[in-house]
Amino acid sequence: MIDSENKELSKVPEVTLLFWIIKIAATTLGETAGDAVSMSMNLGYLVGTLIFAALFVVFVVWQIKARRFHPALYWATIVATTTVGTTLADMATRDVGIGYAGGSVLLLGLLMLSLFVWHRTLGSVSFRNLSAPKAEMFYWITIMFSQTLGTALGDWTADTQGLGYAGAAVIFGSLLAVVVVGYYFTKISRVALFWSAFILTRPLGAVVGDLLDKPHASGGLELSRYSASAALAAFIIACLFLFNHRAARQSH
Repeated sequence: MIDSENKELSKVPEVTLLFWIIKIAATTLGETAGDAVSMSMNLGYLVGTLIFAALFVVFVVWQIKARRFHPALYWATIVATTTVGTTLADMATRDVGIGYAGGSVLLLGLLMLSLFVWHRTLGSVSFRNLSAPKAEMFYWITIMFSQTLGTALGDWTADTQGLGYAGAAVIFGSLLAVVVVGYYFTKISRVALFWSAFILTRPLGAVVGDLLDKPHASGGLELSRYSASAALAAFIIACLFLFNHRAARQSH
């Protein structure tokens, strides 16, 4: 039995269907908002990355200093990771010139390194045991790398491989379905399945975001990045207000 004190110490939400719905919406918002700042505002990827990196640091520090779970703060931090992930991946793959494939390989390596160091340091990469500041720091760094990887991977699949945004969305949606099947019908590590799903929701959100705001000539719907971002933000806020979003139970 988990007592109420331990539940209050948890700093992350329960991983339910609502969690994944908001996560996909947040990753899609990260794509449209990141593109709005770097492209629509013509600030470029470097300036956009600096802006969102500053927001990311502020929200992570705020989240770590918080004494209990705050849904709005948690998801604001997630959105910060998706926006900085969008502009950082675009800067690496386009401005630096390593391409989508090179960017994806580099970011996958950084993600695996983050998980490895986290596990070697604390003995676990569980997404539930996050009451210690060091564990939270590893958690958010890993998430930031996963969000950045997802942007590069989504662009590589949709553009370089020629699948288009809708085709890439089907691919990543199908891979998520495989993870769901693994959760219900296998004994694969729940931690491994969580991180697999967490990583896959990012390229899914990235290609859906591109589908919404890219020009018709590129296979998109050419919606306003500002209005799409506002609609996604409103949807996330509505989910937080209308549905019970509880803290995760910590395992011991």
